[in-house]
Amino acid sequence: MTPEELFTAALGLGRQWRVSECRFEGEPKRLELRLEHVPGEHFECPQCKALCGVHDTIERRWRHLNFFQYRCELVAKVPRTWCRTDGVHQVQVPWAREGSGFTLLMEALVMFLSAEMPVDGIADLLQETDTRLWRVLIHYVQQAQARRDWSAVRRIAVDETSARRGHRYVTNVLDCDGARLLLMVEGRSAEALGSFAQALREHGGDPAQIQAIAMDMSPAYVKGATEHFPHAKIVFDKFHVMLLAGQALETVRRQLQHEGAELKGSLWSLRGNAWNLSAERQKQRRDLCAQYTKLGRAMTLRETLQAIYASPDHGTAESQLQWWCGWALRSRLEPFRTLAKTVRQHWEGILAYFDSGLTSAAIEAINGIIQLAKRIARGFKNFIYFRTAAYLRAGCLRFELPVIN
Repeated sequence: MTPEELFTAALGLGRQWRVSECRFEGEPKRLELRLEHVPGEHFECPQCKALCGVHDTIERRWRHLNFFQYRCELVAKVPRTWCRTDGVHQVQVPWAREGSGFTLLMEALVMFLSAEMPVDGIADLLQETDTRLWRVLIHYVQQAQARRDWSAVRRIAVDETSARRGHRYVTNVLDCDGARLLLMVEGRSAEALGSFAQALREHGGDPAQIQAIAMDMSPAYVKGATEHFPHAKIVFDKFHVMLLAGQALETVRRQLQHEGAELKGSLWSLRGNAWNLSAERQKQRRDLCAQYTKLGRAMTLRETLQAIYASPDHGTAESQLQWWCGWALRSRLEPFRTLAKTVRQHWEGILAYFDSGLTSAAIEAINGIIQLAKRIARGFKNFIYFRTAAYLRAGCLRFELPVIN
C-alpha cells in the first residue's frame, strides 16, 4: 500500500476522491495532502441534486487534525458543476462544510476543547488565530440554538449581568424547570422580554404558555412582562427582597456609626444569617444589638422578614407580611419604612412566591458561570462572542458533530 492509498483510506474519502500526493516539508515541518477527484466522476448539483459533469475546478485548503505533532493540511481542486437548470455551482466536499477552512474532524476537536478552555488557549494550542476559531464556534452554536424546542417551557427567570466595563449589561432568560439558558440579549430594557417573546414563537412556543416569571423589582422587566406575557404571574425573587432588607440594615448601621457608635469591625458580624457565622461573631452581633436599640430593632425586622418566607401557605404569609409592614412603618427606622412601602408596592409579586416557590437562584448560578467564563477569557471583543460563550457554558446545547469511526 502506497502512502497515498493509506491516507485515502484513513481519511474515508469515498469513491469520488483520492489522495494524489503527500508532501512533508517546510519549516516548521508540516504534512500537506493533495486530493483530487476521480476522473470521469459526476457530482450532484448543490441546488437540484441532479448528477452533472465537471465545469472547472477551484483550489481550496483546509486545516486537518495534526499528523503526530506536525500540522496537517488538505489541498484540493474542488469541481464546479454545470447544471442545465441551475447553472454553475461548486460541489460540497465530504470532509468539510461549505465555507469553512477546517475539516469536520478539526471543527469537532475545536468544539470539544471549547468546553474546557477559553478560545485564546485553544488558539495557542492549535496555533490558529482566535478569529477563525470563533467562526467555528458561532456556526455550531447558532445551528444548535436554532434547533431548540421551547414548546414545553412554562416558567422562566429573567436577570441582568454585566457584559463589560462601563455599565454595559445583558439580559438572560432561563428555563427554571430545565435550568438552561434560553436567550441572551443586549441591554436591560422592557424590549428584552419582547425579544424573548419573539424568539419563543420561533422555537415552537407561544407567549401565552408562560405561567410564571421570576425577576427582581426592575420596572423595565415588570413592564416587559406585563406587555408581552399578560397571562404570566410575576414572581419577585425572595433573595432580592432579603437583599433590600440587608441594605436597610446596613444603612441603619452606618447612621449609628456616623452618630458615634462604636461599631468598628462589626460589618461581617451584622451581615448575613446568624447560622453562617462563627460563635465569636454571633456573640458580637447579640452584644451590639443589645447595646444599640436601633440596631436591635433593625436586626429583628430583618430576621422576622426572613422567617415569614418559611410560612406554610399563602394565607399565613399574607397576614404575617401585612403585620410586618405595619411594624416596619412604626419602627422609626427610615430605611425599613422605605422597605415596607416597597413591599406594599410589589405586594402581589412578592406573595406569588408562596404559591409557586419560584426564585432566581438558578439564574444567579448561571450568571456566575457566565462571569467565570468571562474572567477566564479576560473579557470578550464583542457581544456575539460573549453570547456564544454563554450558550456554550449554560445553554445545554446539542451539537451535530462528526463521529470518528
